[in-house]
Amino acid sequence: MFKFLTDKPLWVNIVVAVVILSLLTFIFFASLESITHHGESKKVPNIIGQNITAATKLLEKDNFKVVIIDSVFIDSLARLTVIKQSPEADAITKEGRTVYLTINKAIAPEVEMPSLIGYSYKSAQLMLQSLNLKMGDTSYRPDFARNSVLEQLYNNRNIKVGTKIPMSSTIDLVLGSGVGNIEMNVPNLVGLKVSDAIAQLKTMHLSVGPIIALEAVTDTLNAFVVEQRPSVYSEPMPGQKVQNKLRAGQIVDLFIKPTMPIITTDTLTN
Repeated sequence: MFKFLTDKPLWVNIVVAVVILSLLTFIFFASLESITHHGESKKVPNIIGQNITAATKLLEKDNFKVVIIDSVFIDSLARLTVIKQSPEADAITKEGRTVYLTINKAIAPEVEMPSLIGYSYKSAQLMLQSLNLKMGDTSYRPDFARNSVLEQLYNNRNIKVGTKIPMSSTIDLVLGSGVGNIEMNVPNLVGLKVSDAIAQLKTMHLSVGPIIALEAVTDTLNAFVVEQRPSVYSEPMPGQKVQNKLRAGQIVDLFIKPTMPIITTDTLTN
């Protein structure tokens, strides 16, 4: 096999070896450009705002690879749209390079509903914004706490603190409009269950003040009102009864016990 080489002078073998090496070197460098796609560059298309499915098809059509590296939630943008791309649009890069994408979440993350009761309108608005919740409709009812939040509503129902709701949900607020101008008689709540007394006060647009237990009570709403402030009547002079008055938005304090009281004339005036 090697007789051909051994029969030739050494210089001939050297020349042959140099020629073969040069030929292999030429072939290698000639094919290197094809192997590495040298000189084959492409412009990265702009896919911001496109749905991820359409964006992926467009990139793969141009022989780019696609990797989703992050997802965020922006309510003003359509779900599953591309928010960010790297390399950026119109960048010149090699064919086959990976394009990294950030997309908008398909489902809004949940947040816990805060307590807005007692907040001013502006403070409530800032709190909702910090949680990516929206301020909805605002309504008013008579209450001494003017422009303070009295109720927080989600889908037209009171929402409890800590309830998880989707980010960008809309929260409606009921605010106090201040004390009304028209006077009304103080209602007689003594002998009523606390739940019934509260319901009656609400229908009259009166506010429930402190509920004070005079004895141990295990179920406040089913306990009984034994005294109220202000009372139905006052007695500025012995034997002289005067009907007490309230305006919408004013407060009635309730004193309660677990058993129904005995109703007397003194009960109403105390």
